[in-house]
Amino acid sequence: MIFTFLFLCAAILGGGIASVAGFGIGSILTPTLATKVGTKLAVAAVSIPHLVGTILRFALIREHVNKRVLLGFGIASAVGGLVGALAHTRFTSTILSYVLGGLLIFAGASGITGLASRMRFGRKTAWLAGAASGVFGGLVGNQGGVRSAALLAFDIEKKAFVATATAIALMVDAARMPVYFVSEAHQLAQVWKYLAVGAIGVAIGTLVGQRVLVKIPQKIFRRIVSLIILGLGIALVVHPNL
Repeated sequence: MIFTFLFLCAAILGGGIASVAGFGIGSILTPTLATKVGTKLAVAAVSIPHLVGTILRFALIREHVNKRVLLGFGIASAVGGLVGALAHTRFTSTILSYVLGGLLIFAGASGITGLASRMRFGRKTAWLAGAASGVFGGLVGNQGGVRSAALLAFDIEKKAFVATATAIALMVDAARMPVYFVSEAHQLAQVWKYLAVGAIGVAIGTLVGQRVLVKIPQKIFRRIVSLIILGLGIALVVHPNL
């Protein structure tokens, strides 16, 4: 009961962060749920509340999507997501914990030091980074940081940036989720309670996040989020079998 409440709070936080930053649901929810069910199942399970939050966010900002970037970059990311999901089925939960923990540590440290805001890719490199973000999304459910850094190469305005990143996340979800359902359907049915709680929490966070979190100065907001992600990453690496 206590964990269910904590997971609900994490889902609300993740949805709220994503409504402002364009990503964060997987970064917060996956390591949180991994402490209860293991990283392998957590990646597959969190894809459902992630999809709910992404659809809701997309419905609110869909008119700002940059279709030119979406078609090319999105397809590369979706293909990467399918490859990552197929690889996900072949790795143990412990290995996936180390991979996810390492990504979260890098993302958190980059946010705290300011490296994330300075990171830039050229156009050609951005396509490769887009595919890589999809692979990470399919493998361990964490793609937003790499994708956002790659999208900066296309120099699109803020609303279009978040909307396009959201649409790309939907494409990656569409590519990776069928693999999870085929390979882990039985296990997912056993954690239906967390799927429902996560989806509800993410929806609440998405709807209220912009009204609340947008009031926090951007620099402080990024530091707080980065500290949370860094802490979750360290916990996964230190205790991969929680």
